[in-house]
Amino acid sequence: MLIGNLGKDPDMQFLEGNIAVAKFSLATTETYKDRSGKLISQTEWHTVVLWRGLAELAQKYLHKGSLVYIEGRLKTRSWEDKEGNKKFATEVVGDNLIMLDKRSDGSQPGHGYEGMEGPEGDAGMPPHPDDGSERLPF
Repeated sequence: MLIGNLGKDPDMQFLEGNIAVAKFSLATTETYKDRSGKLISQTEWHTVVLWRGLAELAQKYLHKGSLVYIEGRLKTRSWEDKEGNKKFATEVVGDNLIMLDKRSDGSQPGHGYEGMEGPEGDAGMPPHPDDGSERLPF
């Protein structure tokens, strides 16, 4: 379970069979006081992958800075790059999504969507890490 802000707009792709996949970065921030009473904030970045109906909803309603609640599971992938080096990526595969932003029509936040299996403002955002790594395949 994660609550955070999108670091970029969802990147939507369609796989063979017209299966929708959306991918985006999510920033989660933990704030605490150290022993001297100084407020410390630590931000972690996560890669979130949504499938099918959830992917389409993310593409339609989410954007950079959106506040969301994501429920899912961790999935680690590995592959070899062009030079033969083994690479790893751990992603959050979302099963449930709740949008926590206030809607522009004045209604309350908290509209949620659960995953569909089978046929069927960046204000205050910490900087996104630019590690220069190559784009990961879906």
